[in-house]
Amino acid sequence: MELTLYPFELRFRHTFTISRKSKDVQPLLVAELQEDGWSGLGETADNSYYNITVPILMAAINAHRPFIEAYKLDTPEAFWEAMYPKLSDNLFALCALDLAAHDLYAKRLGKKLYEIWGLEPSHNPLTDYTIGIDTVENMVKKLQEFPWPIYKIKLGTKDDIAIITELRKHTSAIFRVDANCAWGVEETLRNAAAFKELGVEFIEQPMPAADWEGMKKVYESSALPLIADESCIVEADVKNCHGYFHGINIKLTKCGGITPARRMILEAKQLGMKVMTGSMNESTVGTSAVAHLLPYLDYTDMDGPLLLAEDTADGVKIRNGKIIYANRNGTGAELYRAF
Repeated sequence: MELTLYPFELRFRHTFTISRKSKDVQPLLVAELQEDGWSGLGETADNSYYNITVPILMAAINAHRPFIEAYKLDTPEAFWEAMYPKLSDNLFALCALDLAAHDLYAKRLGKKLYEIWGLEPSHNPLTDYTIGIDTVENMVKKLQEFPWPIYKIKLGTKDDIAIITELRKHTSAIFRVDANCAWGVEETLRNAAAFKELGVEFIEQPMPAADWEGMKKVYESSALPLIADESCIVEADVKNCHGYFHGINIKLTKCGGITPARRMILEAKQLGMKVMTGSMNESTVGTSAVAHLLPYLDYTDMDGPLLLAEDTADGVKIRNGKIIYANRNGTGAELYRAF
C-alpha cells in the first residue's frame, strides 16, 4: 500500500470551550492508503487531554511506514491486528489507518461500509449539535443561529443550573449535558435532579474518570442516565463501566478505530448498556466513517463538520440532525481537490 499523510489545522466557527480548555483551531491528520488503484481515507485528531499532537501522530505512523507500504490488505480487521502491537501506545494514530483500511476495503468490494456489515440505516439516530461553554447570552445566540432538534450543552461552571434554565426558555429541543469530569458527587446529584425537570435526556461524564467510588454513588441515585466518556477509552473499559454508567460514548480516535469500536458496541449491548459515538471535532473524513456505525447506536454526537469553519473533504451531509450518506462506496469521503 502507498501511504500519504495530510496534516490540517481547521478553524472553529466559534471559540470552542469545555470545562478544561478553550480552542480556536482543531489540528487534524488525514491518512490515505492506496492499493491496486483504490484509495481509502481515515482521520484522527490531536487532543491535549491525552497528550496527542499531529507531529506525534505523524511520527508514530511514519515509524512503521515500511511495514505499512509492504502490507497487502486482506481485511481491515487483519490489518488492525497486525498494526496494534506497533501502535498500541498511540491508538489515535491507529484509528486513522484503520478508517482508511475500511474505506479502501469497502470501495474494493463496490459497497458502502454499512452494507458490508448487513446494516439498514433507515432508523439511524439523529446527531446532536454542541454548544460550548460561554456567557449565557452567547450560548443563547448560538442556539438561535443554529436551530436543531438535539443540543449537547457543555457545562462545568458554578452556574450550570442557571445556564440550562435560561437555555430552556429559548428552545423545546432535547438537551444533553456534558460536564467533562468537572463535578463531584453532590453536585452531580443536585444537577441531575434539576436537569430532569428541564428536559435533559442524560449526563455525560459528570465526574473525573478515576473516581469510581463517586460514580457508584451517583449511578445508584441519579435522576438521569449517565454516559461514560473519559471513563471509557478502550475495549477493556466497557465492562468496567457496567454498574457505574448507563451507557458509553465510543470515540474512534481513542479506541483505535472502527475495528475495536464494533466489538465495544457488541459488548455494551450484551451488558444492557446504551451506546453512543462521540466527536473529537473531526472533519468530514472522520465523520463519514462514524456515520456507518449509526444503525448500531442509540445516540450520536458527530457534529464536528458543523462546528468547524473549514473542512477537508466532501462526504456525509447533516441536515437538521439527520445524516445523509454520500453517493459513493466506502465511507463516502473524498478529499477536496486542493489537497
